[in-house]
Amino acid sequence: MRILIDGDGCPVVDEAISIAGKFGLECLILCDTSHVFAKQGATTMTFSKGADSVDFALVNMIQKGDVVITQDYGLAAMCLARLARVLSQNGMEYDTYNIDSLLLARHTAKKIRMAGGRLKGPKKRNLAQDEAFKNKLMEIISSTITEVV
Repeated sequence: MRILIDGDGCPVVDEAISIAGKFGLECLILCDTSHVFAKQGATTMTFSKGADSVDFALVNMIQKGDVVITQDYGLAAMCLARLARVLSQNGMEYDTYNIDSLLLARHTAKKIRMAGGRLKGPKKRNLAQDEAFKNKLMEIISSTITEVV
């Protein structure tokens, strides 16, 4: 099991690295050339700045049972198809039961924007979201480790 982070704009990188360290898991941060950064306790992989270049690289690296952290519903759907556990930055786990409705909502929002409509952006991030993320990631890792033992 590894933790792969879609690093472009991910606000919980430090939390994920810390939890990976507690369990002795490999942590990979994938980003493009416009978001290059390095974090102790993780390996950063940088890819060309192109449409979805990081997403496709991440999907191609997934091994069954890996944990992926992303806020991108399209990427989440591809990761689920590769049998990864996928978690949002807010602690919501994407699964076969919710991904279709999330993709439909994304498609609908895009249609509204393309027609000139405006939508509200996300609310300001708060500590409760960070805690929900940490709790869910710990739960996923703990349950997976328990299943293996």
